[in-house]
Order: sequence, then C-alpha cells, then structure tokens
Amino acid sequence: MADDLSAIKLLLLDVDGVMTDGRIIYDSNGGETKAFDVKDGHGLKLVQRAGIQVGIITGRQSTIVDRRAAELGIELVYQGAKDKRLPFRKILQKLALEPGEVAYAGDDLVDLPVMRQVGFAATVADAMDEVKAAAHLVTRRAGGRGAVREICDHLLKASGRWSAVTRRYFED
Repeated sequence: MADDLSAIKLLLLDVDGVMTDGRIIYDSNGGETKAFDVKDGHGLKLVQRAGIQVGIITGRQSTIVDRRAAELGIELVYQGAKDKRLPFRKILQKLALEPGEVAYAGDDLVDLPVMRQVGFAATVADAMDEVKAAAHLVTRRAGGRGAVREICDHLLKASGRWSAVTRRYFED
C-alpha cells in the first residue's frame, strides 16, 4: 500500500462496480437506474476541497453518469471508453500531469492497463482477483457501498491532507 500520496493531483474513477454496485436496472419504459452512495459523494467533495481533481472514465454511456458528475462538480467525464488508455492519455496531456500524479480506481479487467500506469491504484472488495492483485489498496467495502469514500479517506490521510479538509468537523 502506498504510504505517501502527496504527489497525487488527480483521482480517476470507473463508474459501474466502483461508484455503483455494478447493477444496471431497466424499468418497463426502457429507463436505466444506478445507485450511488452519498458517503462516496462526500468523500469526493473532500478530495476536491484538498485540491485534488476528480475525473471519470467509464466504458458505458449513460445520462445518469453525467447527472452525478454534474452534482459533484466533476468536469472530466469520459464515457464509452472501451480502451481506457486513450482518455487517460488525453487527460494527462490536458492537465499536464505525469502518470505518477494520478490515482485510479477500477474493478474489472478493462481497468488494468490504466491501473498499472498510475502512482496509486485502488480497487473495491468485490473486484476481479486480477484487479485486486494489481492494486495498492483493496477496500473493505464493495463498489457502490462506500468503497469510493474509503479510497478518498485513504488518499487524503496518506497525502497529509486529511486534517486540513476535515478540521471544521472536529472543532467545537
């Protein structure tokens, strides 16, 4: 597990299986439903408050992802990415970052090529075994069930930013 994450400037996330539990529910009208954990959302806001940008790279295309990203102030959203290395390279170029300055959270085989390049790779408790083996951090919680919050808290603590962004919650 990475101990000093002070160089991390960007957290990239997969959606299905990381930000959600991976289930896609269709209603009788063809609508799609996904569930997001509010604690994950607060963790992402804390990360942003600490000066770490947040982005999404997902293989599927969904208006629900756009809505959740907008609610969280996430502007870097790449959907329909069958090869996640392509948007990853675009993001690095756009933000003038090195791979070592990026944290990435994924849960399936399609995430491995990016996970192997970044400074900090995380995955969720219910990820594929091969992904767990490639991760610096495997959460105790499952995707969509607080795993992103766990990743955010670890990132903030291991980068020395936790106290600054949480101080107001502990003061009288």
